[in-house]
Amino acid sequence: MSAGNRETAWRVFSSELNTASFEIKAEAEKMPSYQLSRLGAVINRVLIAGVLTEKENVGTPDEPMWRGRIQDVASGTVYINIGRYQPEAAAAMVDLEPPCLVAVVGKVKSYTTEDQRTYVSVRPERIIPINADTQKEWLLDTAKSTWKRLVDMKKAMGAADRTEKGLEKEGFPELSAKGIALALEKYGTPDSAMFLKSIQAALRTLLPDKNIDLGLQEDLSENPEEIDLESPSADDDSEDKEDIVLELLTELDTEGKGAPRDELERRAEQEGISSMELEEITNNLMDKGVIYEPNLRYLKRI
Repeated sequence: MSAGNRETAWRVFSSELNTASFEIKAEAEKMPSYQLSRLGAVINRVLIAGVLTEKENVGTPDEPMWRGRIQDVASGTVYINIGRYQPEAAAAMVDLEPPCLVAVVGKVKSYTTEDQRTYVSVRPERIIPINADTQKEWLLDTAKSTWKRLVDMKKAMGAADRTEKGLEKEGFPELSAKGIALALEKYGTPDSAMFLKSIQAALRTLLPDKNIDLGLQEDLSENPEEIDLESPSADDDSEDKEDIVLELLTELDTEGKGAPRDELERRAEQEGISSMELEEITNNLMDKGVIYEPNLRYLKRI
């Protein structure tokens, strides 16, 4: 990937993120580094949602450096670190009072100790308060994406040639083939039970009044190729919502420097677009080259 491309914000549970101990180091200056998950996700940025259970300023009042813990409900804790180079996230932390529901978009970092233990954390670009419905959207989206990675890994393990080129010949996209082949090389066969438990925990959170056997076996080889995880509130209006956001960006860009993010979020909420949906939509629009970030506080149409 080139340094100019905006990295996808992966949806991962803490069980997958915290065990992503292998770092794919940058090949050149100003190029991104990645953490490789045991399911083959090549992660630079993530979108995490959950309960901010604690926060601590380990810096000074004038130059705060925040540490925090986010419980993702499904599988455990994600650790966050915010310093001087994340001014928007640092400012937001001042007003957050644990325990509270938040969503975080940020870059993944790892630290390896002298005894070769690797700890993974997230350096937030943005952290925003959310409601329970938004958290449920994240749980569902993350369950879907984790399931897909599990199924892809199962297919890869059944391939005669598990190298990157071999998996590409089997029809895997280039990035998936690279990630899965490297994950199998560095980690071996993944513990599918751990990830299936995270998926089941997430789905049971969405169905708190139903004691349901979701039928997810601990042995991945016995699982079906597909699972129906349709959201009861899902619809096919993503393009319409993109159009709404684009119109708001034009309307709110009154001074020619872009639309203020906080005002965009407020107006989008009035249009029925949650803060997490807005993050997804704007990421997609940036990936398409339709909008860009003049800085962290503004978004602007091209």
